[in-house]
Amino acid sequence: MTQTARETEWASWLRLSMEGDAQAYHRFLMALSPYLRSIARQRCFAYGAPESEAEDIVQEVLLAVHLKRGTWDPERPLGPWLSAIIRNKLIDSLRRKGRRISVGLDEVADGLAAEEPGEISDRLDAEQVLGRLKGPQRDIVRSISIDGASVRDTAGRLGMSEGAVRVALHRALKSLAAIYRGDA
Repeated sequence: MTQTARETEWASWLRLSMEGDAQAYHRFLMALSPYLRSIARQRCFAYGAPESEAEDIVQEVLLAVHLKRGTWDPERPLGPWLSAIIRNKLIDSLRRKGRRISVGLDEVADGLAAEEPGEISDRLDAEQVLGRLKGPQRDIVRSISIDGASVRDTAGRLGMSEGAVRVALHRALKSLAAIYRGDA
């Protein structure tokens, strides 16, 4: 699949998800994750960062995409919007680790053509890792990050405050990163 065809398909899923289609949002996130992982690994290597930082960057990008999806204009291409988020999260992550770098948007855009390694194995890997979270954390991550539910809806369904859901989501994403790196 070409980069343009992939972006077109992802854009259609994101449009549908913005109209309330949870399955389309799930497809979008499952297709986007291995792609982000590939870019994050490449960029970590290019800037001398440990590969272990890649999964943290992927999780930050996925969370940013979820929280900022309302800022994407469905009439515009998806690629530049994603590139900006990826670039910003990469820079944020590397700066937090004490690295001073400047990443041009063109450099990140070049990474958009990266090959996607085994999508099926990545999906299975994601489900396995997600299965290692505690019940409420797993439910929150699946609800918000995969099913596309809002924090408010998730909080109502689980009988929690919105603040508690946000804290649990943040902790769950940190746990997922540690599990993925093999720290937990």
